[in-house]
Amino acid sequence: MTPGSVAIALVNDTDMQVCEVYETAIAYAVFGDPQPDLADPWYDLRVCSVTPPFAAGPARGFSVRTTHGVEDLVTADTVIVPSVPDAVVNQGESLPAEFVDALRRAYDAGARMVSLCTGAFALAEAGLLNGRRAAAHWLNTADLAKRYPEVEVDDSVLYVDEGRVLTSAGMTAGLDLCLHIVRRDLGAHVANQLARRLVVSGHRPGGQAQFVDLSVPVTDDDSLAPVMDWAARHLDQPLTVDSMAKQAGMSTRTFFRRLQAATGMTPLKWLLNQRLAHAQTLLETTDLPIERVSEFSGLGTAANLRRHFTLHVGVTPTDYRQSFGAAPARRNTLADGRLNPRGPGRPAHPGPHRGYAPAASSAVRGPLTP
Repeated sequence: MTPGSVAIALVNDTDMQVCEVYETAIAYAVFGDPQPDLADPWYDLRVCSVTPPFAAGPARGFSVRTTHGVEDLVTADTVIVPSVPDAVVNQGESLPAEFVDALRRAYDAGARMVSLCTGAFALAEAGLLNGRRAAAHWLNTADLAKRYPEVEVDDSVLYVDEGRVLTSAGMTAGLDLCLHIVRRDLGAHVANQLARRLVVSGHRPGGQAQFVDLSVPVTDDDSLAPVMDWAARHLDQPLTVDSMAKQAGMSTRTFFRRLQAATGMTPLKWLLNQRLAHAQTLLETTDLPIERVSEFSGLGTAANLRRHFTLHVGVTPTDYRQSFGAAPARRNTLADGRLNPRGPGRPAHPGPHRGYAPAASSAVRGPLTP
């Protein structure tokens, strides 16, 4: 699909805080930097404010200059409010009427509305969160709930996807939501590749806790990365908590506690997330039958894959493939139906004069998303 236009909606703020600059930069990094090798066209980004050109800031030496007015916000396919001024959140100041009205008009025109961190206050002021579940930075959720009782505020999750209205917690959770949007629009493979370029986890589900218990020390010697990598390489096997604990050299109880502390998820929930993410990649990059996708991802039968996929992704595997499946030249399967060990769109066995040897292993590797 064509990702469409994205408007970053900024409130004119002469005292822009560093966190506001950070969250604005997150949206710009994901949607504003073209990635022609991943998807072409990429998103068409515009930075909007009530009175452009407006240099929002400074924030300890930083400022953000807007390029478009609110009318350009109204016509965007996706509108992102990365934050609102600190005075709005902590001193109860009102948002500009023109800004709030533009948000309403954008929604009425069919735009997808997104808030990062305290941007939820703007969507709530526009009435777009009424009757909806919403996330915000956990430091501000109590004030959000008190000021807007019609909103079902959830202070424990990274982000909430309510279809056309999406909200995230603060700081890096905003990046998780932006990558989630790319995943929705362009598929798991594109989102995972972009995440690698940003050197972040490919997919943290929205229901993951905003903060995890750090009372369980995780030292370099006890790092969970090797066992998580091992599990991601063996998703087609019947992995259990006991087998992962054994691989990590820990008791089952210790492994359970450490993984949950590190990820905010139980080991089985983390493992299911890996299996589903890998199934998404296989559906996008191969033409394997659904039965084989379920086997390679470790979900057993095609019926089991369909059940979990529909529950967690929201569509059937077949519908997902129709939306995000690659063209034949980019598929990751060989003529005999085996997975191509060299990856989609590359020859399995290069000619003798290409200067490199065939891959030594055809092991399937799932996305590592700790």
